[in-house]
Amino acid sequence: MHPMFVKAADGATIPILFVNAATFEGVVQKVDDREQVYIRATGYEPKPGRHLIVPKSDGTLAGVLFGIEAADAPVKDLFRPGQLVTLLPPGIYRFANAPHDARLAALAFALGAYQFTRYRKAEARNVRLVVPEGVDGEDLTRIVEGVTLARDLVNTPSNDMGPAELEEAARMLAKQHGAHVQVTAGDALAKQFPLVAAVGAGSPRAPRLIDIAWGNENAPKITLVGKGVCFDTGGLDIKNDAGMLNMKKDMAGGATALGLAHMIMARKLKVRLRVIIPAVENSISGTSFRPRDIYTSRKGITVEIGNTDAEGRLVLADALTLADEDKPALVVDFATLTGAARVALGPDVPAAFTDDDALAEEIARFGASENDPLWRMPLWKPYEAMLDSKVADTNNVSTGGQGGAITAALFLRKFIATKSWLHFDIFAWSPTAKPGRPEGAELQTARALYAMLCSRYS
Repeated sequence: MHPMFVKAADGATIPILFVNAATFEGVVQKVDDREQVYIRATGYEPKPGRHLIVPKSDGTLAGVLFGIEAADAPVKDLFRPGQLVTLLPPGIYRFANAPHDARLAALAFALGAYQFTRYRKAEARNVRLVVPEGVDGEDLTRIVEGVTLARDLVNTPSNDMGPAELEEAARMLAKQHGAHVQVTAGDALAKQFPLVAAVGAGSPRAPRLIDIAWGNENAPKITLVGKGVCFDTGGLDIKNDAGMLNMKKDMAGGATALGLAHMIMARKLKVRLRVIIPAVENSISGTSFRPRDIYTSRKGITVEIGNTDAEGRLVLADALTLADEDKPALVVDFATLTGAARVALGPDVPAAFTDDDALAEEIARFGASENDPLWRMPLWKPYEAMLDSKVADTNNVSTGGQGGAITAALFLRKFIATKSWLHFDIFAWSPTAKPGRPEGAELQTARALYAMLCSRYS
């Protein structure tokens, strides 16, 4: 089990008491008289996110009060208890009464303790939590491990996270779970996945396609595709400095697929799992692909390059074609694909695209129950005309610049026939720290999808 969690403490534990305006008096009356006097003397108000450490007469901790929203509040932050891990002194804690969702509160507690320490030491947070009664600590551990893997990969700067390093991370995960890995590179890549090869042609760090397979071949086929652009300069259509600053995270789709794959394989879900990651660096040199170049994709569709900074959809096109050839029951792709999705939905809410209404309803339900938000956007077919090219079957960008997230999804739709296909346009980054979500890399949509798959295939 994750070091943050304990099944039961050998010694004394410190109670965390969740309170709001309606429950405050009832909770306070249950503590001893001296502690009641202390609480009232501090003037503590049980507002969401406010905490109070209550001492005993000997200086040890009697308990902690922590404010949450009222039970009937229209909006509740189910991860709010994750804020505590950065506030509490060392010790072993337990939930003395129920927050809104004990499972998500415990998960947020562990996720909030995450620190990226590869390049800078940080003081260890010696705070542990007794797994709440009725909560599966082993499953929480699988989820925390998957989130940590993805966060670590995305937080790693591009000088230490190129296509080769992403391949190595995939191989390590596959070895851990007894999965098979096949990597296509060099001349074979150019022949089999021409769009992937074209995007990576400008970098000395060779592009490749990573293909992981795991599970019983006769089980339902679930395929995850992750955009693995390890750095994106924009290519010859170069980004400005602000646009390029955080492009180390442009491989977050691949990291998301690997994080989710860990959860699935560790849980031993009854699926035939496949993970496909086109890993490239979109760089600038004399061999970079150019605007107005035309390439024939793996599917046979010819693509005119309208903009070299729309490279993610190109590598995904070949990867989705490969995924489709296996006729899986479900294909999901993850990609930090468009700024348009962020303009529409902000950093916290990924855009979800699918033609499958039942699938859309199912994943939305699990997104809500797992506090892993997402929002369905339309595959508005009339916008396909925006991708027309006069010299090829399609352009990789739309004319006019409007509806960018939708036209990007429509471009991908040309390369996959599977009806049960989900495309997630993610941000994979927390610009500011939130409970359970430290500033920096974030795993989005994977927990919702994991819960959905568990409900189907456990």
